[in-house]
Amino acid sequence: MSRIKDVLVPDIGEFDAVEIIEVLVKSGDVVAVEDPLLTMESDKASMDVPSPFAGTVKVVKIKAGDSVSQNDLILTLTVEESEKASPESSSESTASTSTPETTSQENTDSVSAGKTETTSLESQPTEKTRRPPPIPMHAEQKAFLRAHASPSIRKFARELGVDLSRLQGSGRKQRITKEDVQEFVKQTLVGIASGNAVATASGIPEMPEIDFSKFGPVEIKPLSRIKKKGGINLHRSWLNLPIVTHHDEADITELEYFRKSLKEEAARQDVKVTALAFLLKACATAIRKHPDFNSSLTADRENLVLKKYLHIGVAVDTPDGLVVPVIRDVEQKGLLELAKELSEVGERARTKKLKSSDLQGGCFSISSLGGIGGTAFTPLVNAPEVAILGVTRSRMMPVWNGKEFLPRLMLPLDLTYDHRVIDGAQAARFMVDLCKILGDMRRMSL
Repeated sequence: MSRIKDVLVPDIGEFDAVEIIEVLVKSGDVVAVEDPLLTMESDKASMDVPSPFAGTVKVVKIKAGDSVSQNDLILTLTVEESEKASPESSSESTASTSTPETTSQENTDSVSAGKTETTSLESQPTEKTRRPPPIPMHAEQKAFLRAHASPSIRKFARELGVDLSRLQGSGRKQRITKEDVQEFVKQTLVGIASGNAVATASGIPEMPEIDFSKFGPVEIKPLSRIKKKGGINLHRSWLNLPIVTHHDEADITELEYFRKSLKEEAARQDVKVTALAFLLKACATAIRKHPDFNSSLTADRENLVLKKYLHIGVAVDTPDGLVVPVIRDVEQKGLLELAKELSEVGERARTKKLKSSDLQGGCFSISSLGGIGGTAFTPLVNAPEVAILGVTRSRMMPVWNGKEFLPRLMLPLDLTYDHRVIDGAQAARFMVDLCKILGDMRRMSL
C-alpha cells in the first residue's frame, strides 16, 4: 500500500530562517531512510536534513537559496507500506514520524494512495535504478559548485586544511566521504615529496601530458637536482607573491673608469674587479637608506621582520643550473674584498663545493646577465626576501646633458619587489638613489 507523506524541517535548535545551500534530490528520486535531502547553512554551521523514511520523491517544495525554519515543508514522499503490518503498528509508526499536519495531508491524499496500491512488484525500482552511478564532474564545474559533504566531513577537512571544493566525491550523488579527504591529503603529500605538487594548493589546472614522440624524434633529458629544487622555490614565489618590476638605467661611465684604474692594484692581490662588486656595495648603501628592502613578512602577514644584518645573494650560472650563494655582511667589506669573495664563491658554485650555509640567510639578491646580454628582464623574488635586482649588459648611449648629447655608458637595472611590502613609490625612490650611487661612487661615504 502506498501513502503520501510530508517531510518537514526538523528541530534545528535556536536557528531560524536558515538558508538552503543545496537541494540533493528531485522529483522521481528514490531515497532510503537517513539519505540526505538538502543541506542548510547558518552563520555557525552547515547541516544536512536526512529522510525520515524510504520512498520516492513526489514533489520538492523548496529550492537552493530559500530560507526555512522548523516544520516548513521540504517535500512529499510516496512511501510503500507492507500490507502485513498491523493497523496498530502502522498507526503507531505514523504517529511517531508525522505531525498533525502530515496526518491531515495523508487523509486528503487517500484517493491517490489507494490508486498506487495496484502497483505491481515488477514495477518497483531496482537497486541499480535506486542508486545510479554519479555523473563525472568536470574541473571547470567544480570551481563553481559548493562542496557536497556532511558537517562532520566539513569539520574533518577544516582540521586538515583541505579545500573541499577541489574534491570529487565518491559517495552517493557525488557526496564527499572521509576516505575522499584522506586520499586527497595522501596524494598532496606524495606530490610535495616528489616535487610535483604544481597545482595541489593553487587551484590551477595541471598542464595536460602530451606524447611529443608522435610528432617526431625526441630525447628525454632529466632535470638536474638544482633545477628541480629551484623550480619548486620559484614557482612557490610566483604563486604567493604579487610582484612588480621597476626598470631604470644608471650612468656608470665614471664607475667604469674607476674600475679600470683599479686593474693593476687588484692584479697584485690576485683579484679581478667586476662591476658586480660595485653593485653589491651600492645596493648595501641604498638598502641602508631604505630598510624595508632588508625585511621579510611574518608568516601571518601582519608584521615585518627588519634585519639588522645585510647578506646579499648573487645568482651564479653553473652547468647544472642557477644557484644563489650569499655574500655576508656586505656593508662591512671593501670593494677589493667583495671582488675576491665573489670570485671564490663563484668558483665553489661551479665546482659543486658550496656548503649549505653558503646558500642561507640572504636578505636581498642580485641577478646579473651583463656578461651574456639582454636589455631588460623580470627576475623573480627569492622569498622570503622582498626584492631582487636584475642587471643586463651596459651599452654606450647618447645622453642629453641640457646642451648637447654626450656618449655615456648606461647600465639597465630591473628591480622586482613584493608589492605587499614595497609600493611603487618606495621602489622608484630606491632606484633613484641606487642610480645616483652608481653614477658617483663618492655617495657611498655619505
